[in-house]
Formats: sequence, structure tokens, C-alpha cells
Amino acid sequence: MSVITVEDVWKEYGDQIVLEDLSFTIENRAFVMLVGPSGCGKTTFLRMLLGETSPTRGRILVDGRPLVAEPDSDRGVVFQSYSVFPHLTALHNVMLGAEFAGAPVLGRLFGAKRRAAEEEARDLLARVGLAGAEDKYPAALSGGMQQRLALAQALLRRPKILLLDEPFGALDPGIRAEIQGLMRTIWNDTDLTVVMVTHDMSEAFKLGTRILAFERRRDRPEEKQRYGASITKDIAIWPPRVAGGSHFTRPDRDDPATTGARPGRPGPSDTSR
Repeated sequence: MSVITVEDVWKEYGDQIVLEDLSFTIENRAFVMLVGPSGCGKTTFLRMLLGETSPTRGRILVDGRPLVAEPDSDRGVVFQSYSVFPHLTALHNVMLGAEFAGAPVLGRLFGAKRRAAEEEARDLLARVGLAGAEDKYPAALSGGMQQRLALAQALLRRPKILLLDEPFGALDPGIRAEIQGLMRTIWNDTDLTVVMVTHDMSEAFKLGTRILAFERRRDRPEEKQRYGASITKDIAIWPPRVAGGSHFTRPDRDDPATTGARPGRPGPSDTSR
């Protein structure tokens, strides 16, 4: 389980209010898309979920317990810029997380533990479409391949929550569509709750089970510092999308468990199961 509960969260930097009065719940196995204008606090909120920064007021809970105030193995993250190590091969980029977790002092595993980590890394690379590229360095990989590698890195520790900060924004349309399909498959086949920032509304509706729109209700120059962004729209995709298959599935329309928000109408909570 990985239910995220946001309770009366505010984020301020000195006199600047970035986010104000956020209260909502993200259900387990949801795929939530965060949209809104540049500078409205979407990435700041994602950084709070990661544990890089803390709310100024309010609190964030995961499964009813306070969020650990620093990044941990339960949370994976992929950024728009490729977060890979240029001096390591694709295989060793993916293995690195397991090596630091299993041997924090030396940063290197040996014997059976190393063989197990290598096998898991090879399986992950194959899963994201990088079979055969294990011995290549990032400089020899295309942008789309590097983003696949970053996904494999994030998934190695088997996180419960995957955070994505515009991960496909720098890719050309054809490669972007391929990576979107890969992300959809990963979400279907893995026990993940996904929270993703995007500026692409078509991407939000294509991938998400729910869309949260961040916006400043007061945006005049004299108001920008004293009023932060909040959630202005909360849209549950209809028909609901349910994780667990090789493709998005649509539950029976007569099932009372799936009679959530209709198109164009805000939904108070995610209706996926």
C-alpha cells in the first residue's frame, strides 16, 4: 500500500508563499498528473514528496505515517535531465543502487550478492527495452535510451512511489510516445503509485488516472508574493483506468465501485483500484 495524504500543506520561502492550503488524498496505485503554469509550485510539491524539502505548515502522510523527511528507497524519481552517471556502463548505472544499499562503505558487492544484483539489473534493462546495451556508456545512448536507463535506475530498489518531473519533455514526439507506452506498461505491471509533473495536457489525459491542476487564484504582480498556488481543479479520468493488466482496462460501467467523476467534472478523489 502507498496511500499519500496531504493535510493543510503550505510551502513558504521567507516572505514568498509558493503553495497554500493543499489537502487531498492520492490512492494506492493511482497515476496522478500534476499540471499548471510554470512557476506554480508543481516541482516544489514533488520535492516535498521526495523528502528534499519539508512543508512549512501541514503534513504529508504515507499509509497514515508521516513522510520520512529525506529521500529513501520507497521513493524513486526520474527528472527531465538524464540522471545517469557518464563514467559507468548502462549495467553498472543500474547496479549502483543495489551496491550502495548492500555495501554502503565500499560501494561494491562481491560473490553471490553481486551476481544477483547483476541479474536483476539485466532483467530491468531488458524490461525497459535496453537488452543488448548493457555495456554501452550513456554517451553512446540516444536521449530516449538514456531516459529508459533512468527509469531502470529508479525501479531497481522497487519503490512504492515513483515521482516523475517532466521526464519526457526533452524527447522528440516519436520517442516520447514510445516512452509513454513504456511508462504505462510499468505502471500496469508494477505495484506503484505514480505522481508526474507535465506541461502537456494530452500526455496528462493519456497517462493519468487523475489530474490535479495547480494555479494561483491571485496572480497580479502585487499579489504574487503573498498568495501561493493551490489546487484549482481535481479531475478523475472517466472511465476509470485500473492498473494490473498489460493495457489500461475499463471496469464495467455498471460496477458501483467505478461510478466516479464523469468527463469534465472534478472528482474529489481518485477512483482507480
